[in-house]
Amino acid sequence: MMLDKRLLTGALLILGSELFLVLSGMVIKQISGDLPTEVIVFFRNAFGLVLLIPWFLKHGNQAIRTQLLRYHFMRAAVGVSAMSCLYYAWGHLPLAQAALLKQTSPFFVPFFAFWWLNERINRYAIYAILIGFVGVYIVLNPHGSDFNLAVLVAVLGAMLGALAKVTVRRMVLSESPQRIVFYFALFSTMLAAVPAAIVWVMPNTHQFIWLLVLAMTSTAAQLMLSKGYAYAPAGQLGPFTYGSILFATLFGWWIWDESVAIHTWLGVILIVIAGFVAMQSRAKTL
Repeated sequence: MMLDKRLLTGALLILGSELFLVLSGMVIKQISGDLPTEVIVFFRNAFGLVLLIPWFLKHGNQAIRTQLLRYHFMRAAVGVSAMSCLYYAWGHLPLAQAALLKQTSPFFVPFFAFWWLNERINRYAIYAILIGFVGVYIVLNPHGSDFNLAVLVAVLGAMLGALAKVTVRRMVLSESPQRIVFYFALFSTMLAAVPAAIVWVMPNTHQFIWLLVLAMTSTAAQLMLSKGYAYAPAGQLGPFTYGSILFATLFGWWIWDESVAIHTWLGVILIVIAGFVAMQSRAKTL
């Protein structure tokens, strides 16, 4: 019974994280036409860091003391790269399609687990990879007239996001969610400052407000994600990450009157199947 309660808590946190992530995507879609992606990524991390200052002042240096600084930096480097790809996709694709392509992450996980953790890739992982890539190919629609480079960027972001999640899982056993988010905000702000400076555009007051909202929703999503994976294994919580598809489809239809092409839905069905098979592969490995 205790296990079920922890799984329920973790599932609710993951669903909350996915909801706030989609809300972040909606903000990005609102301002991406006026601000470069690099500037948006910088302010998202900078404002996120500012929001964590009260927590740092309350708990002091003891709260950020860590033996895993290299993993925090790696998580930030990979995470800010994935974030840049994802933000570009949010701004240049229908909301639902961007959320759908984010869900290709699960079938990249076995590659990173094999490379980093020396876990073998079993037959379930192979099935997931094959099905997933067929789904991505269909979504890409390379022979159609509506091919969008942002789709490839979204898939790259999903791949980097998979590596970031593996890194979080590596740290969550000894690091608090607040510490993980703090170091992510700190290092990501530093890393994002360089490309932002190259294409710098100063936001106006209205855009600053949107950027602050983005920082709040994104930070909430990160905190819920880190906390959620502390309650249950990633393989059990993985299915709940598909909640973002529902949220994005509803909001995209409601606010922007967006629709998703039939070939995209077909590819998405395959991607979701691949995600569930990838989760099964991780369960068989444990």
